[in-house]
Amino acid sequence: MEVYNMETGIYGVNTYIVYSENNKECIIIDPSSDADKILSKIHDMELTPRYIVLTHGHGDHIGGVIPLKQKLNIPVLIHEDDSDMLYDPSLNLSKSMVYGPISIKPDKLLKDNDMIMLGDEKIKVIHTPGHTKGGICLFFDNNLISGDTLFKRSIGRTDLYGGNYENLIDSLLNKILALPKNTRVLPGHGPFTTIEDESKMNPYIIKYIKN
Repeated sequence: MEVYNMETGIYGVNTYIVYSENNKECIIIDPSSDADKILSKIHDMELTPRYIVLTHGHGDHIGGVIPLKQKLNIPVLIHEDDSDMLYDPSLNLSKSMVYGPISIKPDKLLKDNDMIMLGDEKIKVIHTPGHTKGGICLFFDNNLISGDTLFKRSIGRTDLYGGNYENLIDSLLNKILALPKNTRVLPGHGPFTTIEDESKMNPYIIKYIKN
């Protein structure tokens, strides 16, 4: 599978289009906004969208969901523990964002270790609570789309609804660092990194590895 990344919206969200070269099916991950820009790229690449997948329910990652669903009529997927955030603009914070209040009904609720299929190719759902209750990462072909769980040299904040620092550290140490060291990390904001680099240079992680 291949990954195309574009930065969308004023909050600098990395929106990903993951697609199968075999059948040209794709999923759209975290469409912050810029629905027309996303649709144009999918058209140019001659892809067939199958799902909109959300790594978590915060408003900066969901601003483009409604216009994309209206035009594409494809299911919206999110982990079951973040479904309440999608419904409630106060919980997903969109009420105080420039996009305005956003309320979305998900079509399918994900669980840990679920597989999202593109033809016969699989994308694994890894539940990584901490930034939110239902935060997920998506693993395939030595790529990890990490949402706001892990960034280059940083980690997701835990002071908002559903956040929990101890849960986030547990997700990082016991789930993310268990992946192959050469796994490429594609975060929700900012530059790409690797599991190996973060295990050696991320100050929020190395203090636990050394102790």
